[in-house]
This record gives sequence, C-alpha cells and structure tokens, in this order.
Amino acid sequence: MKTFTYEKARDPAQAAALAASHKDAKFIAGGTNLLDLMKIEVETPAHLIDVNGLGLDTITPTQDGGLRIGALVRNTDLAADAQVRRDYPVLTRALVAGASGQLRNKATTAGNLLQRTRCPYFYDTAQACNKRTPGAGCAAQTPGAVSRQLGVIGTSAACIATHPSDMAVGLRVLDAVVETILPDGSRREIPIETFHKLPGQTPHIENALQPGEFITAVSLPAPVGGAQSYRKLRDRASYAFALISVALIRHPDGSGRVALGGVAPKPWRLQAADDQLPNGASAVMATLLEHANPTAANAFKIELAERTLAAMLAEE
Repeated sequence: MKTFTYEKARDPAQAAALAASHKDAKFIAGGTNLLDLMKIEVETPAHLIDVNGLGLDTITPTQDGGLRIGALVRNTDLAADAQVRRDYPVLTRALVAGASGQLRNKATTAGNLLQRTRCPYFYDTAQACNKRTPGAGCAAQTPGAVSRQLGVIGTSAACIATHPSDMAVGLRVLDAVVETILPDGSRREIPIETFHKLPGQTPHIENALQPGEFITAVSLPAPVGGAQSYRKLRDRASYAFALISVALIRHPDGSGRVALGGVAPKPWRLQAADDQLPNGASAVMATLLEHANPTAANAFKIELAERTLAAMLAEE
C-alpha cells in the first residue's frame, strides 16, 4: 500500500471542497472496497477524506411520499428498515443478496453505488485494463481470457466489465435519484438511470459525478406497489457476485418493471422491455438483451436471464 494523508470532514460541503482541493483524493466511509484496492495498489489515493460522522446515516420520509436514504446508511440498516421492507421490498431483497452480514454492517449506500468492478483483469495489475489504466487494452477480450463473469450487453471493445452492486439493481427498478453536493456548495440530483456510465472508449469514467462531487443521499419516489422480488444466480450460495440477477415489480394487470444485474457495466433496464412484460419472459428478454454481444464463455447468461424471469413470473 502506498502512503497517503488523511483528514476527517466536518460536513458534506467541506468534504466536497477538500476533495476538489487535493489531487487524487478519495472519500472513505466503510472502506469495504476501497481498502482492498489500496492494498493491491489498484487504487492509490494520495489523500483520504473520512466522511463518517456527517449526519448522513438516517432514513427519512420525503414530501412526495417517498424516502430519503442518507449516503452513510449502512446496508444492514437499510435492508432492515421497516418502511423499506414494507414499501420497497425489492430493495431489501437485493441488499440481503449482497456480500456477507459482516460487510453489510460496514458498507454504505453511497459506497455501494460507487464500488468498482470485480473483473479479475482489473484486480490483476500485471494485466492490461483500460478501466485501471486508460489506453492499456482489455485483457478480458484476448484469446483464452476468462470471461464467464463478465458483461454481455452495454460493453465495448475497450471494456466488458460488469457493475457488481445488487443494491444498485434494486434502486434502478425503483427509479431512485442520487443527491449530491459539489465543491462550490451547489447541489444536484442525478437519476439512477444516468448515474452509471457505459464504457465506450472511456471505461475509467464510471459515473456521472464531477471532480469532488459528494453523494449525500439517495431518494426513492412514492411506493409503486405490486409484487416485488429479486433473484440472484451465482456460482456459490453466498459471498459471490451475480452471474445474473433480476429485479422484478409486477402489477395485477400484468404490467411492471424489470432490471438486470451481472450482465452490463450498469444496472440494465429499458422501458421498452418493461412494456413487454404482459407478453412474457421471452418477449422481455428479446427486447432487453436485443443488442447483446457475449463472449463464448458467457453467452449462457442470455438464456439464464430469460429462464430466471420466467420462473419468477410463474411464481407471481
């Protein structure tokens, strides 16, 4: 691990200002992903800004009947919140599917959104990775590469990594909004739909945040109702990232929403695919994964996603 300096922010505005004033600064709260990456020198921040203790660890109702989730709410507390369990059960189920109980006790709402890919070539500093070193190449797309866990849609010649968050898939199907503060003290709201970026030719740009911009909360709209479920398929029963995951909201008239995890660089959802729900899983996936470009090793994800959605619909 490379040396770094450290300080604690006293409020969100100062946190953003400090990040903008220090080259290669990073925020740290739970540290469940950042510290691992620092140990292997994939992340090498020169300055850490501790954002614990800023009062962003509460869940409060909004005026429109939704919820505002503080950026520092721990995953365990969010999953267990009575109103989340009652009105947004898909989010509780997504959270519980992620990581382990010990990690959920430390991981935060904002940190979960910002976690880095688990692509093995990103973690191996001896391998070429455009996400880690822009312009280096993508070892995951070379002959003989291991790509079973990697993306099938939304990828590019520069990167086929997936976003690892289960929580983000739940937030995407709920149309959450990310609230932030910028170094100049101004605030903005970023729809979860546009928060995570596709790789294109710049896979190192993973989200819509500007330099120094600090997440303060995630807001949920008023409950949409319906039967809500989340199913995650993985290579082992716990502490493993998704091969595919499906977040489903289903209404009695057959309408609803579908979002996928484990298949793309961001939670994957299309309105046109939602519109196909009354026509069944095959119609949904034909639209949702229409432009899929899998490798030989992960093409199975397309059929797996369809079969998973079909099983979930059959249980409604």
